[in-house]
Formats: sequence, structure tokens, C-alpha cells
Amino acid sequence: MDKQEFYKFVDKLILPLFTGSFIDGEAESSLRDNEVAYGKRNTLLIKPTKADEYRLILKRGQPFQVFEVNLLKSIIAEINKIALIPLQDDSYISVLQENAIEKSICQSICEQETANCMFSIINEIQKWSARTYEGRKIAMGIILNLGQDISGQEDAINFSNIMSNDFFALLSDGLSSYIEFDKKGNLIGYVQMDKVKKLPTICPYEYENVARYCNERRIGIVLTVNGDILIFKNRNLLFANRLGRWNIYSHEEVIQLLSYRGNYSIKDIRRSIYYTALDSSYSYKGGCIVYLNKDEIENALTHINAHDIIDEHYFELKKAQVLEVAGRLYNLQTLSSVEATYNVPYLTFLQEQRCVKAQCIRKIINGKPFHELSRKLRLELVSMDGAIVIDSEGRIIAVGAILKIEAGSEGGGRLAAATTLSKYGTAIKISQDGIIKAFFSDRKINKVKALFTVG
Repeated sequence: MDKQEFYKFVDKLILPLFTGSFIDGEAESSLRDNEVAYGKRNTLLIKPTKADEYRLILKRGQPFQVFEVNLLKSIIAEINKIALIPLQDDSYISVLQENAIEKSICQSICEQETANCMFSIINEIQKWSARTYEGRKIAMGIILNLGQDISGQEDAINFSNIMSNDFFALLSDGLSSYIEFDKKGNLIGYVQMDKVKKLPTICPYEYENVARYCNERRIGIVLTVNGDILIFKNRNLLFANRLGRWNIYSHEEVIQLLSYRGNYSIKDIRRSIYYTALDSSYSYKGGCIVYLNKDEIENALTHINAHDIIDEHYFELKKAQVLEVAGRLYNLQTLSSVEATYNVPYLTFLQEQRCVKAQCIRKIINGKPFHELSRKLRLELVSMDGAIVIDSEGRIIAVGAILKIEAGSEGGGRLAAATTLSKYGTAIKISQDGIIKAFFSDRKINKVKALFTVG
């Protein structure tokens, strides 16, 4: 594979797999260098073969993990096999390269025999993702049990004989019900997820049960009604195919980054923020979460409308700011009007200004911090137009806040809000297509930078 072809391959298939990554130039290479190796901070060095005299520098916000490096090595090995096939039609090569990604994903989480079976099952699921049944999009769930092999049984039925049949679409829903196969793809039976023991997981909350069920000896493969294909193992969401592109999840490293730029952080807060961003990503509703540094809260309040504030303490701080600004205008009529509006108790302000949303949300959260709310409620709150703003201890300052953004801000409202408030902490924007992007302000160069990208 020549350099131009390798660039094209990396841009089309590798960068989407490692969401948020980009090519950050080239480095010289020799025969001593491996095809995949760690570079400087948050970078990987990759080349097609050991003989190549260059390596591309692959960079992203979060660190690359060992299992990601091993996956990339497997992918490089697969595309080198494809390069030996004498094909002239680029369309055939492109399909084989896409298959190399899926094949390598399967090989990264199970032994070769099961990986071949898993690869074929994913291909069958992809066919279903393009179909409907009686006018409805299909959702289904598959479990591969790596600890069982019933191929010797006389009545063994293989997935290859049943998955393409119409009736198969009705046997599972990918949420509470699943069809289980052994490690060679032979049918074991039906699994209902309502009695799965509660254990820690990292995944969208709708799929917590299957994630719990999929320990180190089970793999879960889910087709969602949106056409996503999700892969679970070790009680985590490991991979997802969304909008036709595979991507990989390194959850713990991202959660750790949420405290990297803050001056105060509680583990439960970081985790709840990431989980909510993940839930929002798979709800396809979009959202914005701002996690403020302890010493920047008053500065951040200048961008938040008092009508959106749901905490009395922060309303008092905001009131002082508003009165101070009005006092500097040297306009007694304006000052008198502002004082009449704001110099009242907080609850009176909410009633007089008809802040129905703030009153409602105060009742619903009942004084609980963000990380003590249920995941479902957190998702509903973050799905509202505007941003949810949280202080350094998890106390909710505002929900659905339409923020005052800086002049010259680019992008949509949520992106502009996230980049504006990233000066005061970590701001996370979840787009409606599921991409999660976090921003922080690099004070050394006075510039907003990406902290991580997921999904």
C-alpha cells in the first residue's frame, strides 16, 4: 500500500474508529520501528509495513489504551493481507478493508473460531439493519456464550440456518430479551434480562442489564431500532457501529479526564456526568453539560439568566451581579426597575417572574445534587434546550439554561454555549447524531481546546 492509499484508508476507517483522532503530521521511520507504537502524549505512530520509511502521527484528546493498540495492529495485519490480493476495482478493496475493521474487532475480544462466528453474525445483523418487518425497523439481541460448546449435540441448530428467516426478527428485542448461542454459533436458547444480578457497568442505561450479563465469558451484540450495532463484554459497551462507522470506547480514561482540568472533583460526579453524556448520546436528543471549577462559578454566572437558576444561593450571587451592573449605568429609572424586580426573596422572584420551569425542576430534584439523581431523570434534564450547569460539588445551578454567549462564537447554540463556558470548567456538548465532545480553556494560550471526543 503506497502512502496516498494509506492516508486514504486511515482517514476513512481508522479516524472514525478512534473518535476524535486526527493525523498530526508524519515522523521518519526505519526497519527497527513497529507498524504501531506509542508516540508522545496521546499519540500513536502507524505505518502500513515495517519497510516504510514514514509513520503517521495519530493524535486525540484521551490517551490510547493497550487494547486499542492491539486492535490497530490486527487491522494493519489484515489490510496487508488484502494488499496481496490482485484486485483492480477499488470498490472491492474498499469493502474488504471495511470487513477488516469488523474482523479485527471480533478477534480483539474472543478466540479465532468464535471471532469468525461473531463476524458472520454481525454481517447477518447488518442485513437486518437495512430491513423492516411489517413496516417497522428491527431491533434484536444476540448473546455469544464463550463458555459453552454444544456442537456435538444431535439437535444442534446453527445461527446460519435461522438468522435470515423472518421469524427471527420477532424472537428478541435487544433490551429485555436475547437469543443465546454457544461459542460456535449453535442455538442455546432464550434469555430474559429482568433477573440479572446488579453489578457495576459502563454503558447507556437502557442496556445495563445486557452489560451486566455479558461478563468476561459472554459477548452481547445488539441491533437498535436506530440501526446502531452495539457490542458488550466485561460488563461494558466496547464497540458501536453508528451511521455506518465503527468506534471504540475507552470509558475510564475519559471519566478521569473530567477532573484533569478542574481544581476540585468528586469521583461520583465525574462518573455521573459521563454516564449522562453517554445516555444522551444514545437518546439522539442532544444536550449540553457544564461542570464548573470551584473558583470560577461567579464568573460563569454572568452568562446565566436569573430566570433559569434553581438554587437560592446562586440566585443571590446573580442578583448582586445584576444590581451592580444596573448601578453602574447611572440611570436611576433603570436601577429602580431592576431593584424592584430583584430585591425580593428568591421564591417570590420565581413567582412574580413566572419562572415555571425553575419552580417545576426545583420540586422534581428536591434539593438533590446531580450525581444523586436517577440516570433517567438526569437524561430528561440534559435533553432540554439549553445547558445544565453544575458546580464543583455536583449542586445543580441551572437546567435548560439559554446562556449568554460571547460575540463571535461559531457553531450551533449548544456548541457556542459549551465553548463559552469551558473557560470556567469542563463543558460537554452532545450532538443529536450522538457525538460527545468536551472542551476546556487552555489559559496559557487563551484558547478553547478539545479535552476528549467519544462516540
